[in-house]
Amino acid sequence: MVEGDYVPRRGDIVWLDFTPQAGHEQAGHRPALVLSPQVYNERTGLALCCPITSQVKGYPFEVLLPPDNVVTGAVLADQIKSLDWRARWARFACQTTLQAVAEVQGKVDALLH
Repeated sequence: MVEGDYVPRRGDIVWLDFTPQAGHEQAGHRPALVLSPQVYNERTGLALCCPITSQVKGYPFEVLLPPDNVVTGAVLADQIKSLDWRARWARFACQTTLQAVAEVQGKVDALLH
């Protein structure tokens, strides 16, 4: 399970197991950006996450992470998921910038409105 007392927080990039998957969903052990606040994640055991890919294709819902981030690539804002971060073995990788989080949030908002 998860090491120690770590609880993911908004802006964290964590390694998660996205398997099982179906169709065009991202699969496997990969990084993801956490969008939900830590208090929600702790109370529910779930976290709203967007997978990150190293295969940048220029899709409208990709958000490029800063090049100086420990984890680089593109956040797939249109593949937001609510995941059990304990069962999926969440491991902290790094924190990204507030600007990157805001850009992902903006793309998610565009999907919902």
